[in-house]
Amino acid sequence: MFIDSHAHLESPEFDQDRSAMLERAKSARVERILAIGSGTGTDLDAAVKLAEGSSYLDASIGIHPHEAKLATSKDFDRLKELASHPKVVAWGEIGLDFHYDHSPREVQKRVFIQQLVLAQEAHLPVIIHTREAEAETLQILKQYWGRSGSGGVLHCFSGTLEMAEKCMEIGFMVSFSGMLTFPKAPAIRDVAKEIPLERLLIETDSPFLAPIPYRGKRNEPAYVVETAKALAQLRALSLEEVAEITAGNYRRFFKVN
Repeated sequence: MFIDSHAHLESPEFDQDRSAMLERAKSARVERILAIGSGTGTDLDAAVKLAEGSSYLDASIGIHPHEAKLATSKDFDRLKELASHPKVVAWGEIGLDFHYDHSPREVQKRVFIQQLVLAQEAHLPVIIHTREAEAETLQILKQYWGRSGSGGVLHCFSGTLEMAEKCMEIGFMVSFSGMLTFPKAPAIRDVAKEIPLERLLIETDSPFLAPIPYRGKRNEPAYVVETAKALAQLRALSLEEVAEITAGNYRRFFKVN
C-alpha cells in the first residue's frame, strides 16, 4: 500500500471529479494522502476541510511562498488556530521560490521565518518548498529551525545531495515526486540513490508534475505508484519494498496509524 505525502487536493483542477479521483487512488492501492495547505485568506483551511471525517486523508496548513505577499496578521492568527486541529500533521508548504518570484524575496523570507516560529510553537514538522534558493533556505532553517526537534520534509526534492544531507542532520525527510521519471532529470535520480531508506518519502504534488507515462496530463494521487516504480529501480528494490518503506516512514514521521 502506497502513501502520497503531498497532494493539492483542494485544487480547482479536481473540482469536477474529486471523489472519482480519490477512488482511483484507492484502486491503485494508495492508502493515505496528505492534503497540503498553501493558501491565504478564506483558503487557509481548504486541506483541513477535505480531511475532516476521513481516515484516508491527513492535512497540513501554511502559506506558500508564491502567496507570501498576500499574507496578513489575520492569516497568521487563523493558522495558529488550525494548528491544533486533529487532522493537521504538518505546517507547509512553506519556503522560498526565487524562480518565479511571485512575491518579493524579502517578503518570502519574512513570511517563511514567521511560519517557522509558529510551527515550532505548535510542535509541528514543516514541509519545505525551495526553488533556486537552496543557500537562503538552508541558512534560515539552520537559524530558525535546526534546534526545534520537530524535523521536516524537503518536498518534491530537486536539489543537491549536500542540501539533503545538511537538512537530514536536523531531522528532515526527503520526498521525491514524478520528476524521478523525467528523462532530463538524471541529477535527481543520482541523489535519490544516496538518501538513506529511512528518510525517503514519495509524493505526486498533484495536480502538477505528472510522471511518465502521464506527462502533460493532470497529475493525481494514483500516479504516485509510478514514482515508487522509479525509486524501486534506482534502489534495486521491489515495488512492494518501496511501498512498505515509504509508507512506514510516513507513519512514523507524522505519528499516524
